[in-house]
Amino acid sequence: MPDLLVALYRLPVYPTHTLAALEADEQIVVRRAHPFDLSRTRRFIARHFSESWADEAQAGFTRQPITTFLAIHEKRIVGFASVDATAKGFFGPTGVDPALRGKGIGSVLLLVALHALRDMGYGYAVIGAAGPVEFYEKTVGATVIPNSTPGVYQHLLGP
Repeated sequence: MPDLLVALYRLPVYPTHTLAALEADEQIVVRRAHPFDLSRTRRFIARHFSESWADEAQAGFTRQPITTFLAIHEKRIVGFASVDATAKGFFGPTGVDPALRGKGIGSVLLLVALHALRDMGYGYAVIGAAGPVEFYEKTVGATVIPNSTPGVYQHLLGP
């Protein structure tokens, strides 16, 4: 899976309207994580995705301000996105509870997190080992970085 590059100065506008609609229609709130969310965030990610992703997202909890964002429904985490966690200027990992996909949660998390990177002074973001390339191309104008596989993940440990 290739890495992607996103020009943060060309991002779509901050998704205020979409955030409000998610909250009104689905009762889903997207917010920056708090320190007391760490254990629940790790459990959610490990259960739905992987322990490695939980490790990466935890790095976002070491930043000030925290660079992991959560989608919350009825006091339960249903999605997450991290930036500046795996490497400086990187977006990811990110994921949404499989039962709630298709509601726009992933798009909102992506835009909120990338706007946070831009607000931190970055001009570009890298989406590492991107799975749904077409989604990122369509949503934020991402472009494939040639010869970027395996990128920063080349030294992953085995099971």
